[in-house]
Amino acid sequence: MLATQEHHTAAARPATGSLETPQRRMLFAGPVVASVSILMALLMTDAAGVPLRDPDHVAGRRLMLAVCFVGVLIWLDVLIRAGRRSRRLRPSRAAMRSVRRERWTLGRGVAVGAALLSFYVTYLAYRNLKSVVPLLRPGDLFDRQLAELDRSLFGGNDPAALMHTLLGTGLPTHILSAVYMLFFLFIPGTLALALVFSPDLRAGLFYATAQSLNWVLGAGSYFLLPSLGPIYAEPSAFANLPATGVSQLQNILLDQRLEFLSDPAAGSAQSIAAFSSLHVSIFFTAAVAAHLLGLGRRVKIVAWVLVGLTTAATIHLGWHYVLDDVGGVFIALLALAMARALTGFDLGIARRLSTPDPSPA
Repeated sequence: MLATQEHHTAAARPATGSLETPQRRMLFAGPVVASVSILMALLMTDAAGVPLRDPDHVAGRRLMLAVCFVGVLIWLDVLIRAGRRSRRLRPSRAAMRSVRRERWTLGRGVAVGAALLSFYVTYLAYRNLKSVVPLLRPGDLFDRQLAELDRSLFGGNDPAALMHTLLGTGLPTHILSAVYMLFFLFIPGTLALALVFSPDLRAGLFYATAQSLNWVLGAGSYFLLPSLGPIYAEPSAFANLPATGVSQLQNILLDQRLEFLSDPAAGSAQSIAAFSSLHVSIFFTAAVAAHLLGLGRRVKIVAWVLVGLTTAATIHLGWHYVLDDVGGVFIALLALAMARALTGFDLGIARRLSTPDPSPA
C-alpha cells in the first residue's frame, strides 16, 4: 500500500519534495534523546562504581545487524519502486539508479542512519541504567506490595494462578512464550520498516523517537519501584509451567544478576526489573502509532492482538504484576506525547499520505 501511494503522489510532487524532507527539529529529536540517555547512564554507573558496559553487544553486533537489515530493505524499496515505475518484474539498473537518486538522497540516508544510531545508543543507556538499580537502591524491593495489590484486584486470588487454571499450563504456555520472545524481533523489525517504507520519512522518525523514549521512561520507572517480578519473588507459583524459551531466559537472567551482585565491577550487567513492563509499553506504542499514522486496518488489528497476547504472557509467565502492565501503558502514552512534542510532527500529514488515492493508477 505504501509503494502504491507513493506512485499516486509522485506526479504531484518530486520524491524529495517538502513532505519527504524532515525539519531540523525532527532530525535532532532522536540524537537529543540518545545524548540525554547516555549522559544519565554515565552519571548513574559512575555513582554505582561500575563501568559503562555494552551488554549483549548492543552497540556492536546488534547495531550492525540492524544496519544490514535496513540496507536490505532500502534495496527492496528501490527494486519495488523501480519495478512499478517501469512496469517490469526485473527493472533495469538505470531505472533502479534513477529511483535511488530520487528516493534515497544523502539527506534521507543521514536522517535514517542518525535515527537508527540514536535508538541503539538510547537502548545501550537503558541497559546500563537498569543494571545499576540494585546498587543505587539496595534492599528496596516492592514485590510484596505489588503482589498484594494484584490479589486485592482479583478477589484475593493471584492473577497468574487464575490464568494457569483457566488456560492450562501446556500449549498456552508455549504460545505465550513464543509471543513474549517475539519482542526481540519486533523492535528492530518495526523500527527498520518505519524508517524505510514510511510514505513520509517524518512518520518513521516520529515512531523511532517514541520507541526510544520508552527506554528512557522505563529505566526511570525501575528506580521508582524496584522489584524482581513474580517468577523471582515467588518461583513456586510457576513451578508447574513447562520448560520454554522464556523459562531458559529467566534462568539466564537470574544467573547474571547473582553474578553481577557478587562482583558488580567484574560481573556482566543484570537485567531483572519488573515495574514497569517495557514489553507492554513497546507493543502499546506501536499499536497507538498505527492509529496516529493512519496505517491499514489489518496492521492495527495485528498490533492490538500482540498487545493483548503480550500482556497475558507477562502475567502467565511470571514476568510482571498487573500494575507493571498498567505502568507500561502509561509509559507508552507519555512516550508518544513526548515524541510529538520533540519532533513537532503533524500527524495529520501521515494520515493523509496513508489514505489511498481514489484516482486511477
